[in-house]
Amino acid sequence: MTIFTKIAKGEIPSYKVAENDKFYAFLDINPLAEGHTLVIPKEVEDDYIFNLDPDVYEGLWAFARKVAIAMKAAIPCKRIGVAVLGMEVPHTHIHLVPLQSEADMDFRKTRPEVTDQRKAELAAAILSEYEKL
Repeated sequence: MTIFTKIAKGEIPSYKVAENDKFYAFLDINPLAEGHTLVIPKEVEDDYIFNLDPDVYEGLWAFARKVAIAMKAAIPCKRIGVAVLGMEVPHTHIHLVPLQSEADMDFRKTRPEVTDQRKAELAAAILSEYEKL
């Protein structure tokens, strides 16, 4: 079982920003920017997005789209950037990153420190916007 599956099952705490029966979105613990969110399928642990069953693949992107819309409404930013790398954790995941510029998507840059209180505020704000959709 991957760490992301354990997070989705509630076995490891996370800052949930959205969830449905098949997918889960939560704040990244090492964010590129405040509000950096990971979107995962709950049950499918394949580490390569293009191995996903077509229905899971399409559902994951539809869910990520809705989460990105909620993020854009909750976090002042120019855009929500998208990346799929799949190198860190062997569980398909989509990175959604609030952007002010393209440089904000550089995974090699120094990461901002985000307090637990701020993470809780961000997660609650995104979840609130998600629930309005």
